[in-house]
Amino acid sequence: MNTWSAYHSRSISPQEQALYDHWLRCMEQEAPQEVIARFRALFIEGVGYPDREVVRLLDEILASKDVEQYFRYILNRCCHIMVNRWQGRPQLQAAIPELIDCFEQSPTQPVNELSRSRQARKLRDMATQFTDTEHYLTLCRLARLVDVNDSVEDSPQRPLGTLIRRYPYLYEHCLVNEESTQEQQQVVRRIQAEAQQKFEIDLSQYVTYRVRRARLQRQGQETAAAIARLRPLENPTLLSDRDLVSSLRQFSGKGTDGRSYRDSAQSFLRQHQATTYGDFKASLYEYITDAVAPGYGSRKFNKLLSDKLNNTFVENEEQPLNDFLMVRTCSQLFNFLVVDSPRNPHHFIFLDLINNLGPTLTTGVLLKLVLLCRKVKPYLERRFSILFSHYETATRDSVGWLVNMLENLNIALSLNFGSLDVSHILAL
Repeated sequence: MNTWSAYHSRSISPQEQALYDHWLRCMEQEAPQEVIARFRALFIEGVGYPDREVVRLLDEILASKDVEQYFRYILNRCCHIMVNRWQGRPQLQAAIPELIDCFEQSPTQPVNELSRSRQARKLRDMATQFTDTEHYLTLCRLARLVDVNDSVEDSPQRPLGTLIRRYPYLYEHCLVNEESTQEQQQVVRRIQAEAQQKFEIDLSQYVTYRVRRARLQRQGQETAAAIARLRPLENPTLLSDRDLVSSLRQFSGKGTDGRSYRDSAQSFLRQHQATTYGDFKASLYEYITDAVAPGYGSRKFNKLLSDKLNNTFVENEEQPLNDFLMVRTCSQLFNFLVVDSPRNPHHFIFLDLINNLGPTLTTGVLLKLVLLCRKVKPYLERRFSILFSHYETATRDSVGWLVNMLENLNIALSLNFGSLDVSHILAL
């Protein structure tokens, strides 16, 4: 039994519940700065907390036999009691990064009470250990989402992780895990929905602005005053205007065959409603390689793809195609095309695709698959979250290829799964 299961297989002790209730009362009665000061005194300093009863409860928790195995879950829950409530109130969101920053600060108060010196040292050690956990990493990511004063993403020398707020499709995978409470999951989904809506509105307005500006410029110099009256808007993506237009046209318009990605996927599905799994895989190979430049595909990629499909669920070749086989096959292909797992984060084929096809066409290959089987959309998003986590501390300019892919996928998913529609604007 893992630590998480062991922690949740036992009932919450009265001391733990009393600690959570204490923080809930503090949240109702005190300002964020007062709560943060309390949090720092109790968990970071380990001394000087004004409520002796709370200190007694915490000391009883610290004295329990297995506390070092599960204290991080208690600390994480205390943090989320505050984060979940501040997040829902924009005027209080700035308190979230301040709270998380407490863990980066060393204790400053001496331990004068000899009777508590052992507990204080133990508490300080466990607070330090907490910064090495997935819980803390998740809290840091959440803090970046709401930190309105954080402008570091403007610098290409800052870590990739500072861009997390730009990609709502990563939120549930980077901010939620099997250890998250129902309340934490709801908070993240709310943030995700708000961020997605904002991105779609910002992008739609920017495209409208650029189209109107271009139309006025075509009309001649006499419209300079009209151009000046247009309210300038910033490109809400990290793509150049040229690359942004290319991405928008690619994922919202018709291809050279007169069909959109969605049209092609629907046509493929209609043709393979009643077929064997083996025939489906053969047709799927053609469906994917149609989006790959022949010169590149013939060198190595097509052979690798063919081998992958031929070795996928061989025992089911003669069975009728069903939803389960469709989902599992597309999932396996995302492992092959993007990245396998956090434990095996190799992504040579993905890099090779990007280097040869470019980020827009590579995104198109992935979009073709997810439009065939929409149930695997979270699985594709999860592949990108693995890469994001893998390169999270790398500088943005050192992983420009990944930033371009993240931006293109954001656009592709918004156009095909969200409410964003710019086809009528681009046609002007």
